[in-house]
Amino acid sequence: MVKGAVLQGYLLEEALAWLLRSSGYRLLVHASQDPDELVTDGNTLRVRGRGALHQVDALGEFAFTPAFSMPVRLFLEAKFKQDRCGLEIVRNAHGVLHDVNENFMTHAGRRPRQRYHYAYALFSTSGFTPDAQKYAVAHQISLVDMSGASFAWLLGTIGTTAWTLEQAQGGLGKSATFPVTWLRTELRKRLGTWTASPSLLSSAVPTDDRFRKEAAAVIADFADALRRNGGAELLLGFPSAPFILPLAVNNHLAFTSYADAQPDHAVRIRRRGSGGSAEWTLSPLGQEGAYELAFKLPEQVEEWISDVEEKERRRTVEVKEQFLSTITIYRMNGGGVRAYQLRYEPSSLSRS
Repeated sequence: MVKGAVLQGYLLEEALAWLLRSSGYRLLVHASQDPDELVTDGNTLRVRGRGALHQVDALGEFAFTPAFSMPVRLFLEAKFKQDRCGLEIVRNAHGVLHDVNENFMTHAGRRPRQRYHYAYALFSTSGFTPDAQKYAVAHQISLVDMSGASFAWLLGTIGTTAWTLEQAQGGLGKSATFPVTWLRTELRKRLGTWTASPSLLSSAVPTDDRFRKEAAAVIADFADALRRNGGAELLLGFPSAPFILPLAVNNHLAFTSYADAQPDHAVRIRRRGSGGSAEWTLSPLGQEGAYELAFKLPEQVEEWISDVEEKERRRTVEVKEQFLSTITIYRMNGGGVRAYQLRYEPSSLSRS
């Protein structure tokens, strides 16, 4: 039997893979996409490290290779928890990264071999402890806090779906194993996030007909709920800072319509709230209604901003000028990748 909290994590990872569908990353789902680096173990995808194989639930490959770098791949891990994620979770991510980025050392010989730079992004619905944040910044692991209002619709849908699936598995018996692979496969088929050959999709189905029908209906409803929010996307913003910005887009057509016409433009940045509950928004300077992107900064940055009340406004401006002066966004556009540059200008110093 799988608890609802575990199912929430699985559903969140699949939903994030769908939300990131246009962020410039292609989801890797099977060893056939890279036999040198990836291993399909049963129905589980693993990445080769220098010392071990590492299970991965969601792995993306960036379509654009940055200058003076290697092709980038991103581990995506999601935690749907009531408590903040602690140091042990981030430490495990660092261990995985260290091992896979040294995998090339185990391949002696003269044959040229492709190499990748692996990065790691941890998404949490309840934030991270101070120790986890400090460790992540020190080791360049991206932490994404999803507790803001921008993700409320998604987390509510996941919570309802996970509870319904948990109830449905009652007919499987207490010793039965929840068919997680089948769950992921069904979602990837419905959401279009399976990127390998269709013939490689797992054909395993639950043996209990009643459970299969009930669960399939729940999965279909979940996929439909995501598609009803089809305007929603999650773009990755790269600022001049030691962290990434997951930018929630409630209407991607509004953003792309403006950004395609003006790929380099000035933006207004606003901060709403205080401390860990603060949320930021981006909109084009002088045309605030054209689009809006929402994001949260790392909690330790917010704590510094709000630490001294009379300095909060000044520190907010300092963060904008130092870390958010230029934000680069990559987005898939048909078969290619478009790059957008959002520039914060001092003329937009207001805060609301």
